[in-house]
Amino acid sequence: MKLDIVIPIYNERENLPELYHRVRIVCDRLGKTTCRVIYVDDGSRDDSMRIMQEQCKEDSRFSVIELSRNFGHQAAISAGLAHATGDAVVLMDGDLQDPPEVIPDLLRSWREGDQIVRAERRSRREKGLRRLGFDVFHKVFKWISDFPIPSQSGIFGLLDQRAVMELNRFTEKNRFFPGLRSWVGFRQGVVTYDREDRAAGEPKQSLRRLVKYALDAVFSFSYKPLKLMTVAGVIISTAGFALACVFVLRRLLGVEIAQTGFTTLVTLILFLGGVQLIAIGLLGEYLARIYDEVKQRPLYIINSRYGASDSSEKNAKTRTDAVSRDVSSHVSESQ
Repeated sequence: MKLDIVIPIYNERENLPELYHRVRIVCDRLGKTTCRVIYVDDGSRDDSMRIMQEQCKEDSRFSVIELSRNFGHQAAISAGLAHATGDAVVLMDGDLQDPPEVIPDLLRSWREGDQIVRAERRSRREKGLRRLGFDVFHKVFKWISDFPIPSQSGIFGLLDQRAVMELNRFTEKNRFFPGLRSWVGFRQGVVTYDREDRAAGEPKQSLRRLVKYALDAVFSFSYKPLKLMTVAGVIISTAGFALACVFVLRRLLGVEIAQTGFTTLVTLILFLGGVQLIAIGLLGEYLARIYDEVKQRPLYIINSRYGASDSSEKNAKTRTDAVSRDVSSHVSESQ
């Protein structure tokens, strides 16, 4: 069988030597399984690209897809999947928080019949605000999602060739890969592991990108924010109507009505104005994502490829063209 290992890379020069060493050991131990490692350079600004090119020269199983700029983690994953041609594809990050040594367990589950194998975390080493943020997100997202998506699992896992083909048909721009992986269905298995600390260097996902990633997850798989705003509007309107009825009734009964002060009036105006702005902001988030889809810009642009054989590139191109024709046909039919 053929196994492709897709690894998105962004400024990981500190981790690349150890990553290369450990992935090679795992591939050598897989026996008759033919491995191909596909690095996707997501616009790295350090010398990661040079290091990956040297690794490709040293081991022909390694190849690099260089994107023209930094398109983001999810776009890099999509580029790797579009060029993967193996019977199974493993996705993992390049910071070694996803240990390559788990790959044989993923393959074992796949050979037992699972078409998608998720690697779920038993534990994780992050601490402080970053750890708190991850925990809060998983708990909130599990409740708010309209579609059941397992928590404590990132991109690390294995995909059958059929699952990869279906994921390559997706054209949406704001992606949350763990959600898409669950959405496609198929028989899914789970392998648990302990998530390690980064082998070296600082996390490359900034707070702003993590927040955007979380928002993409929520707005791609949930309408509950809109429903909650509707509920809030109904509650506030009902409370206001009830209060108005009380004042009218007291007036009819001749009960003296206390004069409301400036503070009460300002508080009510600010409260109602805040609720309205939050509702408008939520609508704006959904509309912005619709706008991104309507523009139909490519998800990524490839600058160059290194180390891939001509046959692999030809297979990937044929596969990508087939997906493009599929999508074009679908759009034409919709119009």
